[in-house]
Amino acid sequence: MKIACLSGKGGAGKTLVAVNLIAAAEKGTYIDCDVEEPNGRIFLKPENIKTEVVNTLLPEFDAEKCSGCKECVRFCRFHALMYVKEKPMVFSEVCHSCGGCMLVCPENAITEKPKAIGVLEVGNHENINVVTGILNPGEATGVAVIRKALKKSKGLTVIDCPPGSACSVMECVMDSDYCLLVAEPTAFGLHNFKMVYELVTLIGKKCGVVINKQDKPYEPLEQFCKENKLEILTRIPYDKQIASLSAKGQIVAGKDSKTRQLFKDLLQKIGGAE
Repeated sequence: MKIACLSGKGGAGKTLVAVNLIAAAEKGTYIDCDVEEPNGRIFLKPENIKTEVVNTLLPEFDAEKCSGCKECVRFCRFHALMYVKEKPMVFSEVCHSCGGCMLVCPENAITEKPKAIGVLEVGNHENINVVTGILNPGEATGVAVIRKALKKSKGLTVIDCPPGSACSVMECVMDSDYCLLVAEPTAFGLHNFKMVYELVTLIGKKCGVVINKQDKPYEPLEQFCKENKLEILTRIPYDKQIASLSAKGQIVAGKDSKTRQLFKDLLQKIGGAE
């Protein structure tokens, strides 16, 4: 089973839920797809780490073969190619590495060259496989890193998605079996939560809600869940001990029996427990 943990904004507690969920399961795979700022490894502290480079492919032009027909430029819907001063130029930041320009070139003047955009760190925390995607600074998109990370899924898999509802998030949830929507009970949290709920609804994913940092019910969030028949699976209290343990980089479910049971119950509700 693949469980995707999402949140509409950073700081809602998505990683807290993902890390403690896999810790409560005691075995499986944790994949950190928040590739711009992965921090699940701070808590899981994986050992026996192996690193894999993630490459994407960029078009490369043979000036002697290029006739200047501009078929490649016309083909590229992402406007990653231009023909300037009698030669084609590639804007790598918006190139999606689809390979289409190479296919339409009548002169076979285009080949593809690899470009490193990030790495995967693969290790283990006891019986948990820990996969961390890390995007190189300055890269425009981490989708290629996410795709490679998701291929490491084995057994029960908890996917720590990027915050928000962009293409990178969609990449994470497309093959998931269940989406946990982590909500912050504030006006700003609800606004962004609605966007991520819309995303999973559009692609037809089964989902439920985890409300984090709750000291008392936030009525607009409660009403939204009720109106949309969204099940609130559990509520994580706004608790000093949880905050303190997390700030120290410790897994709360490993230190506090009550929190551990909360996540075991959550796993049972969504069908991830054996």
